[in-house]
Amino acid sequence: MPHPEADLHIRLDLLDGRPGAVTATITGTPTHTVRALLTLHGFEPLDDTTMVMARIDREEAHYAEQTARALRAEGVTVDITPQLHEEIDTEWTWANYPMPWCSREEIREVSNDAQQIHDAIRHGRLIIHAHAHDGWTTVAVGTYRDGPSIHLHGENHLRVEAGRYDTPAAAIAEFERLYGDAVRPGPAPATSTERDAEKARTPSTPDATDAQAPLATAEPAEVDAAGADDHEALLKDFLESHGEWERWRTWSDDTTHAVHESLVLRAEFVHEAAPDETQWKIAAYESPVGERRWHATASTTVPVEIMRVVLDSLASADAAQIATGSQVSEAAIGEATRPLADAGWEHTVDGCWIRWQTPGDHAVGVHLDAFAAHSPHSGLPAWTLLGGGDASTPRWTLHFSPHAAASVLQDVAFEVANGLTQKPVTTRRRGLNAPSRTDIRAQPAPRAGSARAR
Repeated sequence: MPHPEADLHIRLDLLDGRPGAVTATITGTPTHTVRALLTLHGFEPLDDTTMVMARIDREEAHYAEQTARALRAEGVTVDITPQLHEEIDTEWTWANYPMPWCSREEIREVSNDAQQIHDAIRHGRLIIHAHAHDGWTTVAVGTYRDGPSIHLHGENHLRVEAGRYDTPAAAIAEFERLYGDAVRPGPAPATSTERDAEKARTPSTPDATDAQAPLATAEPAEVDAAGADDHEALLKDFLESHGEWERWRTWSDDTTHAVHESLVLRAEFVHEAAPDETQWKIAAYESPVGERRWHATASTTVPVEIMRVVLDSLASADAAQIATGSQVSEAAIGEATRPLADAGWEHTVDGCWIRWQTPGDHAVGVHLDAFAAHSPHSGLPAWTLLGGGDASTPRWTLHFSPHAAASVLQDVAFEVANGLTQKPVTTRRRGLNAPSRTDIRAQPAPRAGSARAR
């Protein structure tokens, strides 16, 4: 137990540059006991007098308050800054939380279980053998060094244990049976939330700062920033023009969710996605609490007009019809790609790939993976639209899962076949869903007092 003569004093504050993370600064005469107590509550050392708590469930403020109470009970003086007090006193909720029946405390229990799994993986107590994408989220199989083998389902604060097995061999065999060709060795790539937490726990050095400085002024970064501004403007314009879609922000303001009033169509926009990473995620559900029917992802470099067509196509017809999607069939494929044939695109078959490419230069392409199209649970995209380079190194990519609505695919196909060849916008023929630009502007204004989640 700390000794009063040590004159210990701990100051809890928010970490600059990382929303949510909390620092504990020790003044007086630091002791191993106090550091051990802070470690017990999830803090890790940054230097001799500073420790940090950075969680993947974004509950640092809640656990910082618990830490303060525990340390005060041990006779340690603990101050909490006004900024951290404000976070502690703020009630927030996860937008579109998949378990809406849970109370706030129950949500914290689920999130803390996910945090324990994350910490076990990070500290080497849980070894991940393989991972896969099941069409909805990341799944994995692993073994505790001193315990059972398990299956995991979900990412970040939603990761849960999905099954236990007596031996690693049994767990891996069942995992491969369930996910087949989607299985990949080792752990899945770190999520942006995991990377942010790791960055917060890593001491900054002058050398690292100097090394990164030239990148901040490099010309490609300026190009990417301009593209990001275009997509930001698209999101704002879409929400202002379609009153049936509401804006939801995550508590950290990193991501905006555009959600249709039916709750079966959702678009997620990452505001500061890194170059060439996914910036848009589209998801369609069979019901507000049902399983996901199909999804799409777009990189940061996808032309803004293509994303405009995607969003307008989602918003221009019955939401339930769009969310239901389309079964993969010869008729559906023909309907989706008719604009490409009308524009004279070259059509080839190469193994499991069916490709449509612009004549001559092949600058833009639409690829259908027949294997993935008939294996909807593999997690692989069935449709890939790409451009700005060759097929192996395209400048931009737009992916659709197997059951994507053929009407949406047709609208996008018309845009890439005509809009990207510099044809006047006024000559654009409407697809199955795409409204004219006049139709878009005629939508009612957003409703006042729309819901917002942090």
